[in-house]
Amino acid sequence: MTALTPKPAVASQGMLYRLTRNKVGVAGFVIVGFIVFIAVFGPMFVGKISQDAQNTWAGPSAEHWLGTDYAGKDVFDQLLSGGGTVVYVGFLAAAISTTIAVVLGALAAYLRGRVDRILLQATDIVMTVPQIVLLAVLGAFFQLSSPTVVAILIGTLSWPILMRSIRAQVLTLKEREFVEAAKLLDLGTARIVFSEIVPNMAGFVLINFIIAVTDAVYALVGLYVLGLAPLSGANWGIMINKAWVFDAFSLTEGVMFMMGPVALIALLQLGLIMLTRSLEEVFNPRLSEG
Repeated sequence: MTALTPKPAVASQGMLYRLTRNKVGVAGFVIVGFIVFIAVFGPMFVGKISQDAQNTWAGPSAEHWLGTDYAGKDVFDQLLSGGGTVVYVGFLAAAISTTIAVVLGALAAYLRGRVDRILLQATDIVMTVPQIVLLAVLGAFFQLSSPTVVAILIGTLSWPILMRSIRAQVLTLKEREFVEAAKLLDLGTARIVFSEIVPNMAGFVLINFIIAVTDAVYALVGLYVLGLAPLSGANWGIMINKAWVFDAFSLTEGVMFMMGPVALIALLQLGLIMLTRSLEEVFNPRLSEG
């Protein structure tokens, strides 16, 4: 009889095994999934936010689980209804900034010469402009009431650092044998860059996309906290702004109104960072062999 040779765990279990074997990453996935579920479906459960003008700054009760705010609005209802904009802007802005960074960084490194110099100069210019100051100026001229517009603004101002990292990655990858082979086959610049080089950076790009989501969420919330975006509707950033304006932190009954949105935003950020642990397991072969 011949002894059975055990198959490698990674080969037999595949990507799902690598994605779920890091418990911290799995916990991050659960957390992010929970927050996204609240953001997407929360408004459906709440409907119209309940309000009792005669019962302002009320503590938690059977009727109002987390109490009420300065206007008698239910805090729990606001938390369920206020995550959609934050999640939407965070992911859309990250998608925009990551796409710009990948396209410009890859082309700059591959084409070099004048194209590289022009794109690096553009990067330097964008990096020297304080993002929050420019957003404040733009907010004075344009109504930032549209989440899509806000996401576009944040995304188009957040790409330079990642662009330089992508450029450095491509400068290394363009010297590999498979790129030289593609050049010999005359596949064309677009196909070589985006079909041969960029897919080899998938893990790096995806992890940086997750980090870009966290940065975009902080930028959006900062706009609302500083009052640079319209303070209307249900939004976690608006809740923090109102809590500050109405001095909620000095009231025992206002603690949940102040800390509720802060806790959910922090939980979302923590989940995203934890999620990168599992992504590293999937895209880093050395970790997969452990």
